[in-house]
Amino acid sequence: MSARNSLHASSSTATTTTTNFTGLGLDHQDLQGSSETELDVHRAASRTPPSRSSSKSRSRKAVPQFAYDTPPETNRDLPSIPPPSPLPSTALLTPPQPSSTQLPSTPTPGPSSSLQPKATPKTPQSNSISPLLSSALSTPASLTSLVPSQGEEQDAFHVRHTYAVLDTIGVRGDGYEEGVERTRARIGASRRSQLDAEAALGSGDEEKRKELGEEERKMLAGLDRYGFYSLPTHDRLVLLPSAPFLKRLSPSKPGPPLSPTSLSSLPPTPPITAKETSRIAKWTRMLIPRGRDEGGNADGWRVKGGKERKLWGRVYKGVPDRWRSAAWEMLVEGYAVAPAPGSLSVGGKDGGKDGLEREFRDALDRPSTYDVQIDLDVPRTISGHVMFKTRYGAGQRALFQVLHSFSQRCEVCGYVQGMGPIAATLLCYLSPSATYTALVRLHSAYSLHSIFAPGFPGLLEAIYVQEKLIETYMPAVYESFKNNMVGGTAYATKWYITLFANSVPFQMQLRVWDAFLVDGPDVLVVVAVGIVWAYRDHITSPNASFETILSLLSSFFVPEDEDAVINWIGKVLADKGIRDSMRGWRTSWGEMVRTGKDKDALL
Repeated sequence: MSARNSLHASSSTATTTTTNFTGLGLDHQDLQGSSETELDVHRAASRTPPSRSSSKSRSRKAVPQFAYDTPPETNRDLPSIPPPSPLPSTALLTPPQPSSTQLPSTPTPGPSSSLQPKATPKTPQSNSISPLLSSALSTPASLTSLVPSQGEEQDAFHVRHTYAVLDTIGVRGDGYEEGVERTRARIGASRRSQLDAEAALGSGDEEKRKELGEEERKMLAGLDRYGFYSLPTHDRLVLLPSAPFLKRLSPSKPGPPLSPTSLSSLPPTPPITAKETSRIAKWTRMLIPRGRDEGGNADGWRVKGGKERKLWGRVYKGVPDRWRSAAWEMLVEGYAVAPAPGSLSVGGKDGGKDGLEREFRDALDRPSTYDVQIDLDVPRTISGHVMFKTRYGAGQRALFQVLHSFSQRCEVCGYVQGMGPIAATLLCYLSPSATYTALVRLHSAYSLHSIFAPGFPGLLEAIYVQEKLIETYMPAVYESFKNNMVGGTAYATKWYITLFANSVPFQMQLRVWDAFLVDGPDVLVVVAVGIVWAYRDHITSPNASFETILSLLSSFFVPEDEDAVINWIGKVLADKGIRDSMRGWRTSWGEMVRTGKDKDALL
């Protein structure tokens, strides 16, 4: 049993997230998967995605950390990748080369045909190829990885071929070993490199049944409650004081300037408290299965009759980790089929969930033009967590599959880097297919489409509403921003792009997401306004400057009291006047965009 499997066997709680999100700007090409960054292979044409593993391996939940730092691997400096060359003991890395004969994109063998299509190019033969690898390359599950699609570039084919085969046989030490890089850099030509690569391969089902070794047990003992080996570090840690959140959002004069409190390290992850245990019992009584599958397992959840009014308040008090998977699926589905934005249906309508899960599976068998970029981002999106620690481990493969399928859904958005931390957070609590479904809901019902679309129209709208709230309730702060030429896009872009994954501790991010899933995009705006509200005295200080303000608002914020912050957010959103104003400002922004008057509307 791997370290990851052991974690999920012993606990249903989820994870932690911290992001070091680099290279984020307002040019859509900086985020677009087809941008020319790091390698000259991002123009990959159509691809066939990684093969599907068994439902068991894809349905396991996980708990990742996201870090846009170079992972602790070899081959960190990556030049343009040359075409793969045959390596006798690493046939996994030498997929068949595209032949001159154009092949169908999704070949399907007939009932009596062999598993390899007739037009399949020859695979390099070697007496040293392992029987396990040879078997994996000839199984139906990996069939689509054996044949390049028409017009598919070699590097793109190499990526999906590698993920497909490893999804069948797995990798050794999943959860506690670093693993071996196979796609961003080729295995070296030396015999030692080839032997190391072969040794890192898993043994299929046998790998999953192995007992934990002593080394694994020691490492598991050091995990925090979310599955992290250690707390991430950040350059600028500042305390988000609780005192400002004890006052309601209203126009007020600035107080004496106070220097923000810097922190040297993140505080320890809080343990499960008696209050959380009590809330687990309340959620157990509040939610009931929407239905059951053939095995008797709950197939979705809904709020028990008569308790619908309690849902909103209990979400803002904090969804217990044990119930977060069920709650998130229910909230996303309820928001997606609600009669109006911002309202929630809890009656248990399906809303196309089954169809979206089929769409996810079908997309795995179709090529995507973003596989090379997705593969580049996967290992640097998440690290330091038992699920995502190992290169090509189950967590990294699941993330690749989700992003691969999702990149095909919207031709406008395609794939951008900001999707990685969002998908990884969802994978902390949901299966890959459910994560895909949630991403689709976020894209459409929660308006993330406009956040990721070229030009970032949704981002600019959110910042406009944010600045109008600041102008209305913190006029002195607005004037300071204006005088020091600090626009919202300078500090708030990463907040919206990653849904605050890179700005607050993981447990606080989860609380923000709980509120976001029940109340919609307005939550993100109010959280942004709340951060400015907490530091308004510093921002209006006579000594404030562009540098000091931007440095402060680019920090990693550690709440002194999470409950105080979340309660303040809930009270702001419960104010009908404020919500009406926010809706009005969104309408005004849309009209300005339509008439071309939006150019000078932002600071």
